[in-house]
Amino acid sequence: MKTFIFLVLLGIHGAAGVSHSLKYFYTASSGIPNFPEYVSVGLVDGEQISHCDSNTNRNVPKQDWMDKVLVDDPQYWDRQTQICVGNQPSFKANIQTVKQRFNQTGGIHLYQYMYGCEWDDETGELGGFRQYGYDGEDWRAWDMKTNTWVAAKQEAFSATNKWNSDKANLEYRKNYLAQICPEWLKKYVNYGKSSLLRKELPSVSLLQKSPSSPVSCHATGFYPDRALMLWRKDGEDLHEDMDQGEILPNHDGSFQMRVDLKLSSVKPEDWGRYDCVFQLSGVKEDIIMKLDKAVIRTNETSTPLIAIIIAAVVILAVIIGGVGFFLYRKKSAKPPPSPVNNPEVMEELNPKA
Repeated sequence: MKTFIFLVLLGIHGAAGVSHSLKYFYTASSGIPNFPEYVSVGLVDGEQISHCDSNTNRNVPKQDWMDKVLVDDPQYWDRQTQICVGNQPSFKANIQTVKQRFNQTGGIHLYQYMYGCEWDDETGELGGFRQYGYDGEDWRAWDMKTNTWVAAKQEAFSATNKWNSDKANLEYRKNYLAQICPEWLKKYVNYGKSSLLRKELPSVSLLQKSPSSPVSCHATGFYPDRALMLWRKDGEDLHEDMDQGEILPNHDGSFQMRVDLKLSSVKPEDWGRYDCVFQLSGVKEDIIMKLDKAVIRTNETSTPLIAIIIAAVVILAVIIGGVGFFLYRKKSAKPPPSPVNNPEVMEELNPKA
């Protein structure tokens, strides 16, 4: 449940096209009862591959296929555990340092570092990013083009300038994301190819709360999360009178999404001209659902499903609003990683906030 909360708040989604991503998130928190002061998670293509926290002090695999790494590297998980334990003192110190800069004493606070890389297995294009956040807002981010750190808050300027003065370290970090990270990403994709490269089509339904409500085209159970869903009229994509929902994770590792069609501009005699179209990356054939009153499930005909959807939305809202922090907005710079036996990982943790 703890990991689920972090992944939901991070708003982790896979990239479009045929790209693969490796992302790592290191998080220090204070003021959250019964919650670890430090948590680290790793993800490949949006699937969690590792977890460690200050309560267990052990980095463990979260996918069966991640044990394959032991064949090539028997000490892999021991080193990952050492990294996790080694991270904790600096992260706990950093969150206290930032709190002091804002003259904060109590309350709930969160300090996070996330980094990683992305690789397109068709074009070979690579991308990387590093960024820090504090209490729901950007704190510091790395600019890939200029190879410099950019402070997002005035309180971060001083330390950021010091980081930018260390040219050797900046170059090392840049090379890490350009070379070492993609190498590990390719290894992980190969280990988990039976899972990561699979294609699962969803079940698609038309839902409506009331006769005057928008019609929601809902798809659930698809994988991967590189998908597109839209409404068409006479074969032409609609760009108005529709509301595109986000891709959300299901408990079983698959995904769901929806797209709503506003009926205010749809004439009753024109219903047959509208189609809901679902497209999954790597699958040639689309799933098409015609706008038909006979197949629409309403509150009366599909109470259990509607209840589940509403309950899920409410739970997510409570989690996000109650904890009161948003860790990171996804940057235009493509996201992330952190391999194992690299001295940089330990070095990442040493700089002062």
